[in-house]
Amino acid sequence: MTDDVQRLESLKTLGLVSYVLHLIVAVGAVIPGGQLGTTLLIVALVLDLVKKDDATGTWYASHYRWRIRTVVAVGIAYLVTVPLWLFFVFPGWVAWLLISIWFLYRIVKGMVRFNAGQPMEIPE
Repeated sequence: MTDDVQRLESLKTLGLVSYVLHLIVAVGAVIPGGQLGTTLLIVALVLDLVKKDDATGTWYASHYRWRIRTVVAVGIAYLVTVPLWLFFVFPGWVAWLLISIWFLYRIVKGMVRFNAGQPMEIPE
C-alpha cells in the first residue's frame, strides 16, 4: 500500500471515529439526563485539531473544518445562554435544547455526506 493510500485510509478511519464520538455527545445532549460530559467531545475535538493538517488537499479536510466549527459554535452558544439558566430555568432549558438539536443536526448531516464520500460545502 502506498503512503498516500495509507494516509487516506487513516483520515477515513479517524474521521469516522470523530463523527461517532460527536454523535454520542450530540444524542446525549438532546436526551434529558443523557449528558455524557465533555470528555468525549474534547477527545474528538483534539483528534480533529491534530489531524486536520493531514487532511489538507483532500475532501476530508472539509469534514475536519465542519466538525471543529460546529463544536466551537455550539460551545459559544452554550456560554452565551448560561445567563438564561441563572435567571430563568425554563428559557435556559429551551435554549440549550435548541442548541443541542442544532448540534445533532450538524453532526448527522456531516456523517451522511462523509459516508457518501462527499465533502462538506462550507466556505474556506
